[in-house]
Amino acid sequence: MNSTRSKEPANILKDISKCVRCGSCRVLCPTSADDPLEPLGARGRLMLLRGLLTGKIQPSRLLNERIFSCLLCGACTGKCPLGVDIPAAIYYGRALLEKTDKKRGFMRAFLRLSMKWPDLAFSLARMSQHFLVPALAKLGIIPFSHALPEIPLRRLEQVFKVQKKRGRVAVFTGCSVNYIFPSLGESLINLLQQLGYEVVLPKGEVCCGALLRSLGLEDEAVLQAKKNYQVFSRLKVEAILSLCPTCTMNLKFDYPKMIGKGLEKAMDISAFFRDKVEITGGIGKTAFFHDPCHLRYSLGMQEEPRELIQKAGIELIESRDSGCCGFAGLYCFYYRDRSRSLLQRQTKNIIDSRADTVITSCPGCILQLSQTVTDRPVLHLVEILEEAYCYRQADKKSVLKAQMERVGEKP
Repeated sequence: MNSTRSKEPANILKDISKCVRCGSCRVLCPTSADDPLEPLGARGRLMLLRGLLTGKIQPSRLLNERIFSCLLCGACTGKCPLGVDIPAAIYYGRALLEKTDKKRGFMRAFLRLSMKWPDLAFSLARMSQHFLVPALAKLGIIPFSHALPEIPLRRLEQVFKVQKKRGRVAVFTGCSVNYIFPSLGESLINLLQQLGYEVVLPKGEVCCGALLRSLGLEDEAVLQAKKNYQVFSRLKVEAILSLCPTCTMNLKFDYPKMIGKGLEKAMDISAFFRDKVEITGGIGKTAFFHDPCHLRYSLGMQEEPRELIQKAGIELIESRDSGCCGFAGLYCFYYRDRSRSLLQRQTKNIIDSRADTVITSCPGCILQLSQTVTDRPVLHLVEILEEAYCYRQADKKSVLKAQMERVGEKP
């Protein structure tokens, strides 16, 4: 098995031992900015992992908290002048500590079952969403509640054809779009068809494995990666599009580390649509763009989404201090205070901007920001693109206008 867990500890130790403690990885680390304590930064975590691998430190509750408190945001990616792969080291450390980490034991059991029977898990969650989920949110056991749709996206037809075919693409829906925000997937399909692309939602897609890896369940994540590779590598498509930067990062860059091969055609919609849409009539709004961490750091995309927003006729209002929203998958469950601190900081940036709308390109960021940003819409980039190139052209009532009315703004 070619996973990070199966690598020889000596190889991981050799990589970590390159660290000369220069601190380059601390500059953008959100947890370091929130708390300057050394073990809560990338450099400190590397030193702890080095101690674990050399036997100087034994697994403990405190060590687990330090290693699992990493956001895995990727801000340190590429920042080490000696090339230490810090996220890979953190994943490896979590896999080593998984058996001794009791705090997240229930979540591991829950995820194992959910990944085995995802549709059943969705049905049970939907049945309990009106009584159990609000109660858990009120007690502070879960950070927020969100209404689930009637059916997942992937229960729709598998191929969406067009009359004049410009090309053919596949969509990797991911768990959040498939089970929580299927409307975003529908927006993407609508936009692609409007531009002349046949869309494929292949049967057999499973979770990308990011949540499993974050809990140290490397072997389970490897199995998911192999299934997805088998499904998507056989498709004759121009691109594999995802509305979640974490999924894209996993498919394209982490799968080669996990199973020795990745899906090279996987890409974020920002990269795909950048040269495929023209400047359209102004929507007449101002927007604050929130950079998802994995889009900005792991995929290296900052200009692409901004160009698309401006092409759609929206004025961007930038913030010098824009940062992580604190969602980070399961981080917001287990490190609620720190997650909330990051969220409040970004919320202040948004409020200070006085922008009409918040735009991002990550479903998780939408969930997180919507907790505190309640006076203006928080939209996915694909909704803005659909607004500009589908609804407005058809002279239909727009998604943006509907969202504005929902939060009490004038349409």
